[in-house]
Amino acid sequence: MQRSFVSLLITAALLAPVLASPFKSPQNERIGYISYEDAKPMLAMLNDTLPAALRSADAQKMPAIWADWVASRNDEIRKRLATGDEDSLINFLLFGTSFTNNPRITLASLAKIAGQQYSTASEETKPIFKTLNARIDDLVRGIAAPGANERVLFARRLIEKKGYEPRSASNQGRIKDYLSENLNRMLKEQAAYARLLESARLLGDPSAEFAERSKLYSARGLSSDTSILPNYAIEKALVSIKAQGFISPGAVRRVAIIGPGLDFTDKEDGYDFYPQQTIQPFAIVDTLLRTGLATANDLRVTTLDLSPRVNEHVRLARQRARRGGAYTIQLPRDANGRWKPEAVDYWAHFGDRIGQPSVPVEAPRGIGELKIRAVRVRSSVVSLITPEDVNIVLQHLRLPNAESFDLVIATNIFVYYDVFEQSLALANVKKMLRPGGLLLSNNALLELPASGMHSIGYETVVYSDRPDHGDHIVWYQREIPR
Repeated sequence: MQRSFVSLLITAALLAPVLASPFKSPQNERIGYISYEDAKPMLAMLNDTLPAALRSADAQKMPAIWADWVASRNDEIRKRLATGDEDSLINFLLFGTSFTNNPRITLASLAKIAGQQYSTASEETKPIFKTLNARIDDLVRGIAAPGANERVLFARRLIEKKGYEPRSASNQGRIKDYLSENLNRMLKEQAAYARLLESARLLGDPSAEFAERSKLYSARGLSSDTSILPNYAIEKALVSIKAQGFISPGAVRRVAIIGPGLDFTDKEDGYDFYPQQTIQPFAIVDTLLRTGLATANDLRVTTLDLSPRVNEHVRLARQRARRGGAYTIQLPRDANGRWKPEAVDYWAHFGDRIGQPSVPVEAPRGIGELKIRAVRVRSSVVSLITPEDVNIVLQHLRLPNAESFDLVIATNIFVYYDVFEQSLALANVKKMLRPGGLLLSNNALLELPASGMHSIGYETVVYSDRPDHGDHIVWYQREIPR
């Protein structure tokens, strides 16, 4: 998950009729695809920005064209997971500690070597290149003999999918080239994102900057990396929502979390000296119980994700919970991260409604000054969570009215799609929400005239003293028929 901060909002929403979808999922009859009839308002209003296959097509042919486009686009979006996995691999290369004794590469160091090569490096940047090359060598050796390191095993599987044999000496040079090429790709992408945001800032319009941030990664691979801090922002938003009377105490029974994330290795808050973990499903349950918006006996949480890795992780956790197994979450915090006191307080009490304190994993030497907590989540809480394979842009769960969601959470999800696909996603969210139900997101979503959902409030949350370190949570409500 990528973190972002804004200071204002633009409103959003979408859609119109709710008709039966002509599509059927071959894996799960509970999964429906967005129909042509449901997409019509977006196709009409956003014609100038549509994909070429949908733009100004013959109206009589559109239902068949739509069906073909949805099927092919579903495949294309799912293929973006591979690039997201490569991004996670590069983050692991730069910031991981479990495969190397060499120091982490800092973001400041990356900025210094961007666009440079070792042959032309200055005396200041040559040590950075040497450390980076040493880390590449260590990771390649680790991939050849990963042992039980689950993240290195992931790297090995990814490398093998590319056709490289990690134990072959002749292939190891090709693997190093592959890692270097992907690192350079990521650095170029980050530079391009920075230019886009700077252009938005120069407009002097916070809403325009928020809109640009909200679709910033529409051409990027889908990443599953996650962090605790967006959940702090969600808690602050839910406290405000309760105070304003949009949700009554105990009224939340069914919750969906789009893209719950998996803590692999991340440049800001994630480390790799503990097992992979998902945070948001447990954070949301924790918050709902703390705020009194839900009761444990009457709460069910569904995670919606198109990543097999994420879905399998949640499925296995639920399977272990059925046998009485708990789920332990590690909560590292950089003591020099300049977090706001309220953010530190959230970190300190995280999990107190869903589990008990546990002994944290010991951090390796040289990783910096870390404060680490661990929470052992009760098996009864883990059992509340059910994973579903859903591509939110094109798919939704077919739910009876009694099982419609009261609340949907989507942080750092819509940023991976353009305005048209965000509108399709919002249509799918609407179909799963009960009338009056809420969607919470840290992205601005376009509100079309035919929309059945409307933004009704927002909460700006600052995480630390660092520039642009925070989130802007907007809540959207499904209309209540009169």
